[in-house]
Amino acid sequence: MTDFLFSSGWGAFTIMLFFQIPFLIVFIRIVYKKAFVNAEPSGTHPKKYSRLEAAWIATTIVLFILINVISINYMPPISTAKAALIEDIREVDVTAQSWSYDISERTYESGTTVRFVAKSIDTVHGFAVYHPDGRVLFTMMLVPGLEEPTSLTYTFTDPGKYTVRCSEYCGMIHHAMRDQLTVTPKG
Repeated sequence: MTDFLFSSGWGAFTIMLFFQIPFLIVFIRIVYKKAFVNAEPSGTHPKKYSRLEAAWIATTIVLFILINVISINYMPPISTAKAALIEDIREVDVTAQSWSYDISERTYESGTTVRFVAKSIDTVHGFAVYHPDGRVLFTMMLVPGLEEPTSLTYTFTDPGKYTVRCSEYCGMIHHAMRDQLTVTPKG
C-alpha cells in the first residue's frame, strides 16, 4: 500500500492533496463566513483561537512526522545503508563524459545488488536509472573533481531493459546521453 505513495508522482500528488485540501476548505469557509454571513468583528474569545491554532499545528506536525517515518525506507541513504549489509554486492564502475557513459558491466541477474561507483571527468552529469515501465528508480549527480566518486547501492528485482539517462544538462548533445542496463531472470 505505501509503495504507491512513495514510488510514483501520483503518490506524491495524493500526499500533497491530503495536506492542502483541508487547509483550502477551512480557508474558504472562513473567508465566506466573514464576507457574506457575518462581516462584523468576531465575537470569539481569543483563548478559543489559541486552542484551535495549537490543535491545528499539533495535527500538522504529527502527520508530517508520521509520513516521514513511513517513507524513511524509500530514502536513498537508508536503502544504501541497508544494502551495505549484504555480503554479495557487485561493484560497477561508471565514468561519465560528454556525452556518454563508460559502464564496467551492463548485465545483471534479477535479485543482484549492485553498487554503482560513478564519477564525471569533464562537467556535471546525472546518472538516472529508469525501470522498464518508465519510473525513475534512482539518480545520482556526478560532479567532476571530487576526491571520492559518488556511489549508490541498488537491488534489481525485475528483469528487463533499464534505461540510463543524464539528468543534468551537460551541453548540446545532452539529450543523446543514454545507455542501457539489462537485468535477466534469475536462474
